[in-house]
Amino acid sequence: MREALRRIGAIASKEFIHIRRDPRIMIAVLVMPTIQLLLFAYAISFDVSDVPTILLDGDRTTASREYLAAYEQSDFFNVVGRVESQQAIDDAFDRSTARIAVMVRPGFGEALARGEKASVAVLVDGSEPNSAQLGQAYATALNQALGRELTFEYLERQAIDPTRAGGITPFIRTWYNPERRSADFLVPGLMVVVIMIVTVQQTAVTLVKEKEQGTFEQILVSPIRRGELMLGKVSPWVLLGVIDMLVVTLVAIFLFGVPLRGDVLTLGVATFLFVLCSLGIGLLVSARASSVEVANLVALLISFLPGFMLSGFAFPLHSIPRFLQVVSYAFPGRYMVTVTRTVFLKGGSFSILWPQIGALALYAVVSLTLASVLYSRRPD
Repeated sequence: MREALRRIGAIASKEFIHIRRDPRIMIAVLVMPTIQLLLFAYAISFDVSDVPTILLDGDRTTASREYLAAYEQSDFFNVVGRVESQQAIDDAFDRSTARIAVMVRPGFGEALARGEKASVAVLVDGSEPNSAQLGQAYATALNQALGRELTFEYLERQAIDPTRAGGITPFIRTWYNPERRSADFLVPGLMVVVIMIVTVQQTAVTLVKEKEQGTFEQILVSPIRRGELMLGKVSPWVLLGVIDMLVVTLVAIFLFGVPLRGDVLTLGVATFLFVLCSLGIGLLVSARASSVEVANLVALLISFLPGFMLSGFAFPLHSIPRFLQVVSYAFPGRYMVTVTRTVFLKGGSFSILWPQIGALALYAVVSLTLASVLYSRRPD
């Protein structure tokens, strides 16, 4: 056992020396994750506000002006102008100067005075589905609120007590993210994607370099076992990966204000296992890649695309095709995104997240073992 630890330590020391001698690696591993987190977190946002909106008042009455004023006072709608015709609305949509158009038809004020329903057209540009969906929801909610106010005014004019009228009043609460900030949803998942990309890509070239530098044959004839080689190779990267995760966690908490409500120890254990999983994937690529260029390309494809598409980071997994849902189980990002969001936002602990942590542990053992087996069968 002591000899095995000595051999593992020798390989780890050798790997540390290679990392220390190349400052580009230190920058890529310790600085780039933070930069990527900042870039992605600020660039990717599901928060929608100040949607360009134009107004068309075809009635020109006090009632229509008061109605359109509600859009001007809203934080969601950014009224960029008023138009005089339907053609002007089409032109604004074509030029992308407006995403929503509100059109009040003639007779709006007279219909309200008679206690009748007045029709209003809300046109939404569907070329941006997210803005279109939210715009439709906000416009519906705004009109419902105004409709209730008009109903109360009509009942009061009829000498009817509005408080005695029947109805349903919903009280809606949003748990875990009451302000519905997209940063609270995106940043915990983005941390996982960034760390996975960096660790997989950096370790994907480590075994390939052994062959290109001519040390592959020396390792083959040395007393070092394949498992010891894998452990020695991943030891420095485990330390760097954990440091990366610690840095991006601090950035998420203090810069983006993401709350950390759960068990820190659970997050730490899951982070350690996730880094091992990512390193295992990188070593699998490195064990079979024919060159550094091939290893870099394959590592980028394996880490980047599944990290974004199949981890639940940006898209709910239940909304993707069933086949891809099954494929997502083959990537550790799926489990780690669940862990980070549950620990950060829901206050989760090991008693809740043990299935995901167990899956990460199994994944780490299988990937590192398989990388060791594949490397031992590598052609000369």
